[in-house]
Amino acid sequence: MTATAPRVGDSDRERPRYSIGEAAERSGLSRDTLRWYERIGLMDYVGRDHTGKRRFSDRDLEWLALIGKLRTTGMSVADMLRYAELVRAGDSTFPERLAMFRDTRAEVLAKIAELQQTVAVLDYKIAIYEGKSAWTGPAALATDDSEGIKA
Repeated sequence: MTATAPRVGDSDRERPRYSIGEAAERSGLSRDTLRWYERIGLMDYVGRDHTGKRRFSDRDLEWLALIGKLRTTGMSVADMLRYAELVRAGDSTFPERLAMFRDTRAEVLAKIAELQQTVAVLDYKIAIYEGKSAWTGPAALATDDSEGIKA
């Protein structure tokens, strides 16, 4: 992603140096995914060498790492594209980007809470199967020992 104003050391970070195979290996993404990200506009301009082959920079790899984290949050590709557009539009979009990240953070925290409740249910069931019937799960579980399945 190209920033609106270069910072010290940016020129080295922006120097195209990695083939698509190297970028795929370093990012953990497939070559097809990297091509698709570029095609849909999720990746800014990817440099080319003298033969026309893609060359990725450290800055590109940093962008891909961020995109990977956003994918982990469950952010949609459409929202990631919107974020990329906002970044390209410059610093004036900071408030919109901040709102996006605050909303995403709230959604992630809600998912974490749901997963913690799920772990509590699993711990309760594990305790039952391990014969620790005296163990009582969190009050919020309020469930009996039945599996909810009729034999």
